[in-house]
Amino acid sequence: MKKIGIINAPISSIVAHLEHSDMLTVADAGLPIPSTTQRIDLALKPGVPGFLETLEVVLIEMYVEKAYLSEDVLTKSPQIYAGIEKLLGNVPVETLSHTEFKKRSGTSKAIIRTAEFTPFANIILVSGAWGFDR
Repeated sequence: MKKIGIINAPISSIVAHLEHSDMLTVADAGLPIPSTTQRIDLALKPGVPGFLETLEVVLIEMYVEKAYLSEDVLTKSPQIYAGIEKLLGNVPVETLSHTEFKKRSGTSKAIIRTAEFTPFANIILVSGAWGFDR
């Protein structure tokens, strides 16, 4: 862990304990979170904090090998998709049906709930293996 950007203790702890191929979801305010998945709720009021600013901070400390998005973000929230592309750079992204996305997000180590109200502003980040050539 690089420990330079996250001051939220639960998020910092989750990132520090991620192993190769573990998943962490950053979600909008409306994504259903199963009771079996750890919820880290950041929502203060509508839009605070936003999805993209939360994702940006998580990416400062997390090495991401791959990401999953709901295919709906491409057409229903293209500005969020553009922001994701910019933040992820060369990280491979796979799109899923929204039903499959919700199912897979429930297997994440945790879901970070933002106060984003933009539809389909959700991402599943897959932890990579720092410093190992695969």
